[in-house]
Amino acid sequence: MSDFGVEISRETVAARAPWSATLKAGQILTIVDVDGNQAVDFLAYDAADTSRAYSAQATLQGQSSVYLTVGSVLRDNEYDPLLTLIADEVGRHDTLGGACSKESNTLRYGHHTYGQHACAENFMREISRYGMGKRDHVSNVNWYMNVPVDPDGALGIVDGISAPGLSLSLRAEKDTLVLVSNCPQINNPCNGFDPSRAEMIIWSGGADV
Repeated sequence: MSDFGVEISRETVAARAPWSATLKAGQILTIVDVDGNQAVDFLAYDAADTSRAYSAQATLQGQSSVYLTVGSVLRDNEYDPLLTLIADEVGRHDTLGGACSKESNTLRYGHHTYGQHACAENFMREISRYGMGKRDHVSNVNWYMNVPVDPDGALGIVDGISAPGLSLSLRAEKDTLVLVSNCPQINNPCNGFDPSRAEMIIWSGGADV
């Protein structure tokens, strides 16, 4: 038994693959960057009402930073808390970079990239399992992705600041559907140009976390 309670499940998500689960209120999800420098794209929905989804706008309005770290609360579009980041061995995670798609790859890197697998496809595959479609695909968090904001407001995607085995942990504030795209991107440094594994551990939680 850990500080997060009893381990309920542990799954390794292959490079480029999707994953999803429903967390009960109080349960904790730990995401491990197994091999280092791997972006893990992330969506969250109120499990009882999936129209109440993670909102980047509400989340950033509720804190003084565009980055996520310990104490950050992921809020839905009604400003209610979905998840709280209770542990973080990296210190900064992206809320602005969005998910890669065939269309954005083509625009950024050229038409030869159109056939490459992307996070948007992973998310569409997973949300369809829960009766959702394209309209339900909202903006996402990019765990472990390093997106500095320049003084002129421009965004960059640069080498990550994570390392093999580092992790973060999120506590569910209500029953929450969480979805992951273990990012397939190979055209920028978010995955070190070589997508790798991530690990998802669900804990029972406890009164002291």
